[in-house]
Amino acid sequence: MPNLENVKKQAKLILRWHRERHYPVAAQIRGLLPGFSKMADAEILAASFKLSDAQEMVAREHGFNSWQALKDGLSGTTRKANLPPSKATIVCAEPQLLVNDIKRSCKFFKEKLGFSLVFIYGEPPYYAQVRRDAARLNLRCVERAVIEPAIRDREELLAASMTVATADEIKLLFLEFQSAGVTFSQTLRKQPWGAKNFIVKDPDGNLLLFAGPAK
Repeated sequence: MPNLENVKKQAKLILRWHRERHYPVAAQIRGLLPGFSKMADAEILAASFKLSDAQEMVAREHGFNSWQALKDGLSGTTRKANLPPSKATIVCAEPQLLVNDIKRSCKFFKEKLGFSLVFIYGEPPYYAQVRRDAARLNLRCVERAVIEPAIRDREELLAASMTVATADEIKLLFLEFQSAGVTFSQTLRKQPWGAKNFIVKDPDGNLLLFAGPAK
């Protein structure tokens, strides 16, 4: 879980992006703040947007109803004031998937894999981000396949790997995707190294590994 100083900086960054008319942030604002849900990107960027709005966005993104609730939740993990970190901490990784049709890919991740759309950018769209829980995937439109499909399938070249915490959850996730009619490159399997995993193939052939403990 991030600390209080990090989420304060995140809120200030969102506010700056809005002031600088950074278009991808408009989609994030629309998705997280009900008051902006029916506004177009240009309307959102032209509207009044305060630090308190950015703080509410950050709170909702981390699963809290309000900024105060987020602060209370992080109170036990906040660093002591004025104590600089001894080293930088990487808090997130966002794999980038290369796709042929952004709208088709967003629909697949939303309807088949239970992700939500964070933002979609460009006219026509050429970049987007989807998320589910703590996992985020960036989608980048390309005109043709960068990796030869036969080689990718033969060598099982993964585009992304995502994990769950328990053996029960990996089974539940597999059954969820199976009921949604997802195409599997590999069905749920127990591996010699003590994990259970399966591999989903998206509409562009990208291989997505989902893994969890075997027991």
